[in-house]
Amino acid sequence: MRYMRGAVWAGVAAAALAGTAGCSAETTKKAAEAVSHADTIMAALGRATDRTEALGSAEVKMTTEANGATPIAMEGTYSWGHGYAYDVRMDTRAAKMQTLTASPTIRTLLVDGAYYYDVDPQPSGPLKGKEWMKVDGSAVFGTAGAEAMRGNSGAGSPAASMRNLKYASDVEDLGKETVDGKSATHYRAVIDKSHMGKYKDALAGGDDTLFGSATGTVDAITMDIWVGSKDLPVRFKEVIGTMTVTMDFEKFGATADVKAPPAAQTGDVTELMKKAAVQQQ
Repeated sequence: MRYMRGAVWAGVAAAALAGTAGCSAETTKKAAEAVSHADTIMAALGRATDRTEALGSAEVKMTTEANGATPIAMEGTYSWGHGYAYDVRMDTRAAKMQTLTASPTIRTLLVDGAYYYDVDPQPSGPLKGKEWMKVDGSAVFGTAGAEAMRGNSGAGSPAASMRNLKYASDVEDLGKETVDGKSATHYRAVIDKSHMGKYKDALAGGDDTLFGSATGTVDAITMDIWVGSKDLPVRFKEVIGTMTVTMDFEKFGATADVKAPPAAQTGDVTELMKKAAVQQQ
C-alpha cells in the first residue's frame, strides 16, 4: 500500500506590543513609533489580502517540504473565489507515487474538500480500471478539518491564510528583495492557533491524522509574504510545524474552473487511507 503514503502530499495577523505604563518618555516614544510602524505593515498586508481575495485565482508554482523529506514541487491553478480548489501537476517520484503512474508528474485536483489523482488503471483493488484515485479530505485532516475546507469558506487557500494576517503578532518589514525576478517587500508575521479561523480545525486532529503526522504539533504558523507591484503577493511561505510550503504567484485571475472527474472513472480509497494512517501510529 505504498501509494497511501504519497497521497498526503496533495497538498495545505493586529500587532501585539508590550504595554508602556510606567515607562520613561523616551520608551513611550519608541513604543509609539513601533505601533505606527506596525500599523503601516498591517495596512500594506491588508491591501494585499483584499487584492488577492478579489481576484479569486492564480497560476502558481509551489513546493512542500516536511520532516526533511524530498521537497515536492507542484504547479498549476489555485482557485478560491467560490470555495478552495486547485488543478496542479505534482512531481510523481518526490510524492512516492511511482506505483500509480508511469508519468513523471501526476495531475492532482482538489474539489470541495476531496483530492483526485490522475493514475494509471490498476489491475485489481478499488482502482481497477479507474483513471482517477479519490481521497476525501477527512482522511488527511480529520472530520472537523475536512468540513472546514469544504464549501465557500475557502479555508486553507492562499486568500484565507492572508485573511488571518490581521491577527498576527510580531509583524516585521524585512525590506526590499528581488523574488522570481520581481521587486517586492518582504514581510513576516506569526499567527497563533487561536487566531487561525477555520484552518485551526485542520490542525486540531493531531498526530492521528495524516496532516498531523506530517506537521507535528502546531501552536503557531510563521508566514512570510513578498508583496510586489499592484499590492499583489509575489511569494508566500508558511512554516507549519515541521512542514514548509512555499508558493510563487505567476499570474492572477482568469483561470479555468476546477471540476471533479467523472464518478465512473474514479476509485475511492478514503477508507484505505484512514486505515493506513492508523497503522502508521
